[in-house]
Amino acid sequence: MKILNTDNLDTEIRTRYMKAISLKEPRSFEQIEIDEPERPGPDEVLVRTARMGICGMDISGYLGEMPFFNCLLIPDHELGVEVFELGAGVSNVNPGDRCSVEPYINCGDCYACRKGNTNCCASLNVIGVMVDDGLCERFLIRADKLHPSDKLTFKQLALVETLGIGCQATGRGDAQKGDHVLIIGAGPIGLATIEFTRLTGATITVMDMNEVRLQFCRDRYGIEHTVVFRRDGSELDQMNSITSRDMYRVVTDATGSKRSMGNAVNYVAHTETLMYLGFTTEEVVFPHLALYLRIFARPASRLHAMPCRRILYVLIRFIEDGTTDTNPWNTHRTSFDGVINDFESYTKSETGVIKVIVEVDT
Repeated sequence: MKILNTDNLDTEIRTRYMKAISLKEPRSFEQIEIDEPERPGPDEVLVRTARMGICGMDISGYLGEMPFFNCLLIPDHELGVEVFELGAGVSNVNPGDRCSVEPYINCGDCYACRKGNTNCCASLNVIGVMVDDGLCERFLIRADKLHPSDKLTFKQLALVETLGIGCQATGRGDAQKGDHVLIIGAGPIGLATIEFTRLTGATITVMDMNEVRLQFCRDRYGIEHTVVFRRDGSELDQMNSITSRDMYRVVTDATGSKRSMGNAVNYVAHTETLMYLGFTTEEVVFPHLALYLRIFARPASRLHAMPCRRILYVLIRFIEDGTTDTNPWNTHRTSFDGVINDFESYTKSETGVIKVIVEVDT
């Protein structure tokens, strides 16, 4: 086995415990001590967590509104980590490498995995959502889930996974130059979708209830068409004006709101595409006639397009060469010890949060 610093690691392992943060119940985190990870086995790597991004899934889980999120879990899956120790047979990373984490642990054997659709694995476990890891100092992970870069910072690496969601959604939507595309929700997943949709040459409209986020889209991406959702149906008049009454070739709802997801069917051009990126524990309701008349396609996009390793490799190169700049997203930061006190504020739209970065190794 290869190791970054044997003396330091041995000292830490002899202490036996490390810090972690667990979701005790909705709206209640607690800092705990957990056992140090074992030494990595074959094809495993021990990593040190450096930076973490807080995403909408984490906030929904904190609020008790995320269907896959379990209490008594150590959350967070947007991670920039350092390789600490290698198990036998690992050759794709080296001790000291900075890496982004692909948090989707698939089985490799089920029907979906055999078809290459590992994002739809029948027994998929997502790190920090279904299984522990993330908000802790060190953890073990399969080596094939690590994606190194010698140019990106830990903060940039922590946002690669978010970009993958937007890349997958854009690919499935297949927008072309001149198409009208509507993205509902200007949080990190919506922004990731904007990031890649802009490369298609499509005409983008963004809708949100938060004017601060819409202003960010205008300032950062030069989005000409933004719509404030006011719950009164007035958005339809604006959309008809923007699209000359055709409505949208692709509609992507990245809100996770049952009301928004139900309304989204009204914005799709006939025969075209509606995709849901968010999750809700509640029923999504819309009139069958609206569905019947439009006959739209591709009702959901899940995680990343496959093969995931290739997608994340491309995303890392995009950030390295400046095609994608995630720095403006980072509106807030906190320390590991500050997470518990600060997290509630991130659920409030008036704080203007787009992306929070947790600095674990300050």
